[in-house]
Amino acid sequence: MAEFTINYTDPQGKSRKESHQAASAQELRLQFNTRGLIVHSVRPANQANSGQQEVLKGRLDLEQFIIFNEQFLALIRAGLPIPRSLELLANNTRNKILASRITAIHGDIKDGIHLSEAFAMRGGFPPIYITSLLAGERSGSLDVVLERYIHYQKLSLAIRKRIKLSLIYPAVLLFIVIVLVVFLVTFVVPEFAQLYDTMDASLPRSTQLLVAFGVTVQEHFFLLLTALVLLVSTLIWTLRSKSTKTLLERIILYTPVFGQIWIRYHVAQLSRLLGTLLTGGLPLVSALETAGDSMGSGLLRNALKSTVTQVKEGQSLSASLLATGIIPSLAIEMVQVGETTGALSQMLSSVAEFFDDEVQTKTSALLNLIEPAILIFMGIFVAFVLISLYLPIFSLAERI
Repeated sequence: MAEFTINYTDPQGKSRKESHQAASAQELRLQFNTRGLIVHSVRPANQANSGQQEVLKGRLDLEQFIIFNEQFLALIRAGLPIPRSLELLANNTRNKILASRITAIHGDIKDGIHLSEAFAMRGGFPPIYITSLLAGERSGSLDVVLERYIHYQKLSLAIRKRIKLSLIYPAVLLFIVIVLVVFLVTFVVPEFAQLYDTMDASLPRSTQLLVAFGVTVQEHFFLLLTALVLLVSTLIWTLRSKSTKTLLERIILYTPVFGQIWIRYHVAQLSRLLGTLLTGGLPLVSALETAGDSMGSGLLRNALKSTVTQVKEGQSLSASLLATGIIPSLAIEMVQVGETTGALSQMLSSVAEFFDDEVQTKTSALLNLIEPAILIFMGIFVAFVLISLYLPIFSLAERI
């Protein structure tokens, strides 16, 4: 008999960690499963205490991870055992970080640890992936669950890429405007200031302000640059705080146009993720908890925690989402229809598709307004600089 540490969820939905004696990890897992308990992990007590299952460091490349799962799915459907499939993929994966993790997971599998548990112990993998593997192991349909996960990640990645590509041109245009403004203020304006000093001319108010600003920037350029770097660094450091991020997200949420795009983008992600988990056979509470942990928005994560609590108390999903006060009413109505008809997972997928299209449409419309706004600003600023700099020269020419 050996001692094992087991993590499981009790009938009340609370996570528990206990130590038990058993002949093997599989036997202890079976004992708890027969009692109707959801087992998350079973580890030898010495490994759990000494930390032999080391969490591997390094950022996971999502595109490489999708390719790995496509190959993993193909090998499983070809009839290869999971340990052999992992061994082959570890030897043929070019990404060193991913290859080292697969190698470590392969060793865990050979030691008798379940696939989902092995991925969870190594760290760095999306919570939805680990939960999907767990659902596949319980239902005996690992290949189906992997296929759904691959489809979900491909769709999410494609949407993010489309949004990023849409932002490239405005970002480049804004960068050019900033460079132009800095060049005019730092180099052109001070040259005219020297000219006006030699002429001893009476300058208009706009010219005086522009010249004074340009000379100040030139004389204290490095000091101002240092202050700007410190300011940006402080802002970045402040935004790392969860409370600050949540506050910023709440401000964005109530900002016209931007708030609608922001909340619809995250609700689309939530709906697609929740629908994928429910289709994979996970209970609603477990699916909500996993979806909450996977959300990039702290505001939405906090809202989902209260949603999970209300669902555990017996309230419907639609009523619990309505109580958050941030989910769009259309999404709640569609969820309510899905609950009534018994097709919640399909309705969640429809919510995701509808909001994805809406986000794409609103983002394109917003960018179509931002681009001419930047050009107009650049034109007005350049015109102001030229008029302010050349107006004294024209006045002097008239006197002559």
